[in-house]
Amino acid sequence: MNGPTVWCLVPAAGRGTRVGGDCPKQYLPLAGRPLIEHTLERLATHPRIAGLLVILDATDTRWPGTTMLNGKPVLTTIGGMERSDSVLAGVDALPDVVGAADFVLVHDAARPCVRLADIGKLIELAGATDGGLLGAPLRDTLKCADSAGRSESTEPRDRRWRAFTPQMFRRAQLSAALREAARRGVNVSDEAMAMELAGFAPLLVEGAEDNIKVTTATDFALAEFLLARTAT
Repeated sequence: MNGPTVWCLVPAAGRGTRVGGDCPKQYLPLAGRPLIEHTLERLATHPRIAGLLVILDATDTRWPGTTMLNGKPVLTTIGGMERSDSVLAGVDALPDVVGAADFVLVHDAARPCVRLADIGKLIELAGATDGGLLGAPLRDTLKCADSAGRSESTEPRDRRWRAFTPQMFRRAQLSAALREAARRGVNVSDEAMAMELAGFAPLLVEGAEDNIKVTTATDFALAEFLLARTAT
């Protein structure tokens, strides 16, 4: 696979409280190894990813100190209270080889099943624009619930997508968008939201729906099943 390479930020400063327990979700075992190891190895396997920068919590004592994967550098930095704070810290900590106009990937530590082909498609398609993200059109019927948990109405699903990662934007533009969102007091849920607020229209690139985010305890069994099937 030819073309320029990109660095990938992996926010891993969260606690993953919905899983339960004292161990942060990214270090819980998946197929006998910490979840984050699967994610990092998947990313490092891609020929267009030049290096990884993992954003950790200041009190993290479980990080194994990895500095190389698949011959590629693995750097770390300390994140903040919110995901957006951590991503901004990661953007600031990227090595100087990553220029202001260069694209940067951001990928959830809890998405170990992302397909290599989808990463390549995102880099090719979004790299021809101002950036974009993997996702999938919404196919389920959407219901709006009332306060008692009863279906109140059916929502339109036209033009609605589920947002995945990686998300890819130019270093300087992403940094400026995240800083402006913070200045305005807006807690953005992903990088694309920060870019939207800054006036950009990120390209939605359809990816496989098995690029799941491991969020609850039951997701671990599904992710283990998928890992053997999503290498490409």
